[in-house]
Amino acid sequence: MVTAQKREEALQDVPIAVSAFNQDTLEKAKIDGGPNLVIAVPNVNFSKGNFTGYNFQIRGIGSKLVAGSGDAGTGIHLNNAPLLSNNLFETEFYDVERVEVLRGPQGTLYGRNATGGVVNMITAKPIDEFEAMIRGEVGNYNTMKLRGMINVPLGDMFALRVAGSWLKRDGFGDNLVTGNDADDRDLFGTRTTLAFNPTDTFHAYFLWDHFDEDDNRSRIGKQFCTKDLGPANVGGLGYSAAAGGLIGQIQRGLFSQGCSATSLYSAGALGTVNSQATLGGLFGALGGFQTGDAYAGKMQTTNVRDIESTFDPIYQSTTDIYQFNVDWDLTDELRLTWLTSYTDFDLYTRQDYNRYVPSNSFNTSPNPVNAFAAVPGYAAIYAALFPGGVINDAQNRPFNRFTTSDISSAYTKGWSQEVRLQSAYDGPFNFNVGGIMVRYQATGDYYVMFNTGTGYYQINNLFSTGNPNCIGAAPCVSVDPNYEPNRVGRNYYDAYGPYDLRSHAFFGELYWQATDTLKFTGGLRYTVDDKEVENHQVNLGIPGVGIAGPIPGTPDILHVEFKETTGRIGFDWKPDLDFTDDTLVYAFFSRGYKAGGLNSPCSGGQGVICGPPTFDPEFINAYEIGTKNTVLDGTMTLNLTAFYYDYQGYQVSKIVNRASTNENIDAKIKGVELETVWQPLQGLRLNAQIGWLDTEIGSGSSIDTFNRTGGNPNLVLVKSSAASNCVVNMAAAQTALAVSNATNNPFALLGVCTPVSTAGAGTNIGSGALAVGTNAFGGLVSDGVPLSLEGKELPNAPHWTVSLGAQYTWEFGNDWSLTARGDYYKQTETFARIYNTEPDRIDDWQNVNLTLTLSNPVNGWEVGAYVKNATDEEAITDFYLTDDSSGLFRNAFYTEPRTYGVSLQKRF
Repeated sequence: MVTAQKREEALQDVPIAVSAFNQDTLEKAKIDGGPNLVIAVPNVNFSKGNFTGYNFQIRGIGSKLVAGSGDAGTGIHLNNAPLLSNNLFETEFYDVERVEVLRGPQGTLYGRNATGGVVNMITAKPIDEFEAMIRGEVGNYNTMKLRGMINVPLGDMFALRVAGSWLKRDGFGDNLVTGNDADDRDLFGTRTTLAFNPTDTFHAYFLWDHFDEDDNRSRIGKQFCTKDLGPANVGGLGYSAAAGGLIGQIQRGLFSQGCSATSLYSAGALGTVNSQATLGGLFGALGGFQTGDAYAGKMQTTNVRDIESTFDPIYQSTTDIYQFNVDWDLTDELRLTWLTSYTDFDLYTRQDYNRYVPSNSFNTSPNPVNAFAAVPGYAAIYAALFPGGVINDAQNRPFNRFTTSDISSAYTKGWSQEVRLQSAYDGPFNFNVGGIMVRYQATGDYYVMFNTGTGYYQINNLFSTGNPNCIGAAPCVSVDPNYEPNRVGRNYYDAYGPYDLRSHAFFGELYWQATDTLKFTGGLRYTVDDKEVENHQVNLGIPGVGIAGPIPGTPDILHVEFKETTGRIGFDWKPDLDFTDDTLVYAFFSRGYKAGGLNSPCSGGQGVICGPPTFDPEFINAYEIGTKNTVLDGTMTLNLTAFYYDYQGYQVSKIVNRASTNENIDAKIKGVELETVWQPLQGLRLNAQIGWLDTEIGSGSSIDTFNRTGGNPNLVLVKSSAASNCVVNMAAAQTALAVSNATNNPFALLGVCTPVSTAGAGTNIGSGALAVGTNAFGGLVSDGVPLSLEGKELPNAPHWTVSLGAQYTWEFGNDWSLTARGDYYKQTETFARIYNTEPDRIDDWQNVNLTLTLSNPVNGWEVGAYVKNATDEEAITDFYLTDDSSGLFRNAFYTEPRTYGVSLQKRF
């Protein structure tokens, strides 16, 4: 039974594409948590994200945008209440009544609107009799799990249910620097539900759900980079040989993008970034800390689970969810539902930014080619500030090597209030109407902290204020003295923009039972989304102290508001057919909507081209037809769905100039889904879930930051003074290099990307790359070549997903039975980005799970054994491409390795 339409119905009677799993099904298929749903639902894809989030994608629609004000394409709900911040990918399912996955646009029945679909976790509620359960599990990686539940009636009107889950295990890999485990787990969850049932017509419950994690979970899997050394020359013009080649070494680094655009599976893909092409490396060159590439000649270990980090990752997350629900039967035909939910979410993560250590140390005496070489006595000043080449950076600790770390943190509060009125009249007409109010407030920081930046600002502060570690007004660039940054400093990158969402909606559906077998449904939803973000430019290097204000000329508060009407209309028909036991046919048109939002704060500065401040909503016109059948004397269910989406304004992000820029493009999606369960004989159960998906982007173009020149040999990529990248033609690059050679000043090249006038703006410098202006060398400057997206596939949308399962149960005497089950899953190759290039390709992958369960439901004992990912696949599920100033490395995300274990459970 499911409640996908807000009333309890058999799954086969629901005219919606929905998959549902009770606790027993989840256990036997080893669907331990949200990420594992991918192996059991057709046309679903899942991957972690770079900033502690994730992308749960249904029929090609999910969350490929990076924005604090962005909405998810798949709505996550707990007991029908929306969770805008949640722990779907961290926590495990325990004591649930069922988990429902609805596919297709949602919004006319309950909760927040969603374009892709909904995952709704329905927890087990208190009942009026005593029951309890305790379950223990041990496995490889020293895994220990404990789950339990107790349900206690409290008189005639109250009942209390308390459940909990605890997981602790060693890491899947090792930190080769500290010698400790990497990516371990130490987390627990508890849930307390108090039910109040004073009459047969009034039912209420209060729920408190708590989650806590404190371990060394790795936010990412492996960093991929095929090192880009930079071109050997610029169109035949060589680099300077002066100063023993030190000038030429810096010059060449300024023509590198850090990592080349190669396949994830190519030789050399587990190399290291050319630090000269990063912002941290640029500071290292300016101050004379580093000579050449900090990672010269270094390759990473090929073990994808191992990291090489100065410190162990830190992952801390705490969530509290409070819910109060009332179901009141006003009459025999009318039910009023009131649901209040409040969520408090706190997250802190910290890790090494590159997760591999340099191959060489800082200079004990500055590289003679540096930005302060003309300052009398600079070598002595350098030696005094950085004895032995050690930079005293509070956030990264004192080190004599290039060190970078980041912090991704969030604190959110979410509140929703929903009221629904539902009818159950005997006549042909019924309805379900309601309204919801949502308030969501989020704050937090994304810090990137690099010691060369701190060292560079310490030098400048010494010259401008006499105090290298000053904290105060301009000209001081405040240096935060705290290991845990508190926004006082300007010596690190801090993206900070508190977000406030106010949303309300009215929704409803009207049902007309035209005949005994034919029903028509019409639904509408009116949604208002009001979003505000505090406008703070990234404060890196800006003289002053504390949080920076907005970029001059922009408001203190950024605001957008969207008002949209959506809905659905269709029918379901139950014909009496000779060749089926029971058949449901349905067809619907629905229009889905997801709000737009505000792009992340831009890093201002010379040579930086900021993206648009906002991005638009996305809409889906969805056409779906399906049939659900019971055949072969009730031994088989056979469900088939076909759909076509006209997708308008698909939201997708790319990281440009240290800021997330979200773009809107149009696409078409079509697909077919098959779900079947067959019990051909007593004890044997077979199932299959197969999805076929075809996605195609319509007209549009976008500049690929991984390939700004578009492969045009007459265009040259160059670093800016902010370490972002621009494109100029070959002649302009040679002119700038000739000036740099003639003046023995490699840093003159940093002016190539900075327009000093708008002369020539709009000129095509090659392959459609349009100039934004003219630089000081007289060359035209462009952001890059726009690539056509027409005909490309949507990211993370494999053509095929196949899930096959089989289980057999042997019945023994004394109520004992033994069940063996195997599950096989495969998805075909896909692309991580909209450009569909070879560097974007993700290979197909598969997964095999095996379980064996010995149980006796009469005495409550159960003994189990399992193997997950039995073939030990190392599958990449997605990757994140960083920006120019970080060197364009890719952070990849992996499935878990092979795990196995045994369990013992007792029910009372």
